[in-house]
Amino acid sequence: MVSTSRAAFSERATAVARPPAGPVEYRLEGEGRRTVVVFHGGHMRAGLALGEEVFADAGFTVLAPSRPGYGRTPLTTGTTPAGFADATAQLCRILGIERLAAVVGISAGGRTALTMAARHPHLVERIILQSAVGFLPWPDRLTRLGGRAVFNARVEAGTWAIMRSLIRLAPSLGLRLLLRSLSALPSRQVLAGLSTAERTTLAGLFTMMRSGHGFVADMLPVPDCATQVDQPALIIATRHDRSVPFAHAESLASVMPNAELVDSRADSHMIWFGPDYPRIATKIREFLAAG
Repeated sequence: MVSTSRAAFSERATAVARPPAGPVEYRLEGEGRRTVVVFHGGHMRAGLALGEEVFADAGFTVLAPSRPGYGRTPLTTGTTPAGFADATAQLCRILGIERLAAVVGISAGGRTALTMAARHPHLVERIILQSAVGFLPWPDRLTRLGGRAVFNARVEAGTWAIMRSLIRLAPSLGLRLLLRSLSALPSRQVLAGLSTAERTTLAGLFTMMRSGHGFVADMLPVPDCATQVDQPALIIATRHDRSVPFAHAESLASVMPNAELVDSRADSHMIWFGPDYPRIATKIREFLAAG
């Protein structure tokens, strides 16, 4: 069984490259002959690996860049999904990567993955979206206002320091508060469905998150390029996701000509902790092998 929840969470070593578009923090792991690029979601960065075991176990090298405003990638590198898609293509050239088996877009990284597939079809063979933001309006007005208030660059360090303290002192309460924004189900029910190992992993992940300048930028509108993505696509989402409504996945699947929608049974945005993730991991491996 491939699952993020089976290992303790820790930060991994990264490097910084300087393509023409600007500095890009990245992590390159594995010795596979083929490479997948993973665009992380909000509050994440290159050093935090989430759900990547499925690619490593299938024999792929993983290239994970920090998107603009996260980690050591400044907001000025690329700035927009289109600009950062170009920056990532430049990074691939620097690293000697001529072809990507897939680009993977997780949550708020979905728009960047879609944009890269549309702008660089010669480089990108396939696309995998996991709980990904599409091109419907996102987030809702209340979340946008709250996000700008507590995750802007001037206060986000304090916000995450409070969350770290809460998780350390009252882990169940802290996890319930965070899961409330990630699931349409009652947070107590979601937490009860997690194993002890999964709770430990989630707690470790949440205590290492930072928003930098990136999360506020993630909430800006992005030009819709979904109809330009004609590579084979695997779109994975759960109907219980409060952070990114299932309608995003349905909308993308309806306009992308070679897309397959996979309905996860996960209780929250975090599909890697769902009871059917082994089935989804198998689906991902088969999808990549078909390429």
